[in-house]
Amino acid sequence: MSKVLIVNAGSSSLKFKLFEMPQEEVLADGEVERLNMPGSKVKIKYGDGQVYKAEEDKIDYERSAGIMLNNLKDLGVIDRLRDIDAIGNRVVAGSDIFNKVVKIDDDSLSQIVELGDIAPIHNPVEAEYIEIIRRILPDTDQYAIFDSAFFKDVPEVNSIYGIPYELTKKFTIRRYGEHGINHGFITQQAEEILGNDKAKLVTLHLGSGASVAAEKDGKCYDTSMGFTPMNGLVMGTRSGDVDPALVPFFMKKMGASADEVIDMFNKRSGLLGVSGVSSDMRDLEDSDDDRAKLALDMFVNRTVKFAASYITELGGVDAIVFSGGIGEHDKWVREQVCEKLRIFGIKLDGQLNEKQKPGDLGTKDSSARILLIPANEELAMVRDVANTISNK
Repeated sequence: MSKVLIVNAGSSSLKFKLFEMPQEEVLADGEVERLNMPGSKVKIKYGDGQVYKAEEDKIDYERSAGIMLNNLKDLGVIDRLRDIDAIGNRVVAGSDIFNKVVKIDDDSLSQIVELGDIAPIHNPVEAEYIEIIRRILPDTDQYAIFDSAFFKDVPEVNSIYGIPYELTKKFTIRRYGEHGINHGFITQQAEEILGNDKAKLVTLHLGSGASVAAEKDGKCYDTSMGFTPMNGLVMGTRSGDVDPALVPFFMKKMGASADEVIDMFNKRSGLLGVSGVSSDMRDLEDSDDDRAKLALDMFVNRTVKFAASYITELGGVDAIVFSGGIGEHDKWVREQVCEKLRIFGIKLDGQLNEKQKPGDLGTKDSSARILLIPANEELAMVRDVANTISNK
């Protein structure tokens, strides 16, 4: 038996789960929210339904890592920090360098930092947490699990851009995607539900960060995200697809640098930028503001555009899969998306959608299954780490 800690670090939150392997038993499940902001919150579920909560202002990365590790010990989940046998870290961008789980050493950590050019709001934070944990637990093996690895099989017809081919090859420019850990997990789950490992699927990971992917024969065939996680759908604060000529346009009109424009596309656009109200779907759905409604309609519109194009690419679809915070909990979004996909014979059962329990939400005469499968990136990650350790 071994204890494996899975760390999912973001710019504004730290999520973690401690597993007992190989039983896949969750010993603790925690989150530190609102990092570097007033009213940072800590919540850890552990033991027999026990919950620890705390709040303090502006918890930073170093402090949150200490809270995570010290509370595992202080709450009696583990006796000593060295009882943690391995740590798995979610890393967004692996480029063409990492297409499987890798054990962290100085070289691999340095490469993860360098790949921050591809995922500027992800990789640097993830690398910082790895370094912090190394200082606290220098003798504990750490592993990186890459979101981009699931997209390594996307064929060139979908993965590269219409730029000079020699530049594509020289600088390894391609769609690297994001949310690959969850897209891979729900693909596997859907195939098991369908009893078909060659199923044609359209998977919708809808949350503050959102993406659509197409799968067939157990591999990814296309994805909405691009060279960076900014591409694709309208997201919480990310613009999604924009004309690249807007970068020099805004540089000229606003006197901004290219980095400042990209920062605007990443952090002040999307649902927040369009609505002027919030980046949270719940706030927008509760609002009477016209721009809030516009932002909601744009989110649904972009989701449908990608889903419909992928159904066409695949030559049909066996199942549409909803996952992620919005995909799992927002019945209005599922209703709107499925209604616009009715042209393909896809029909949502209103009562099942209302109950929003995991499983099939489609009518009996729907041309494709409509599946709600909760995201479980941590479970997918711990399985990858365990497999890597056992194959050493």
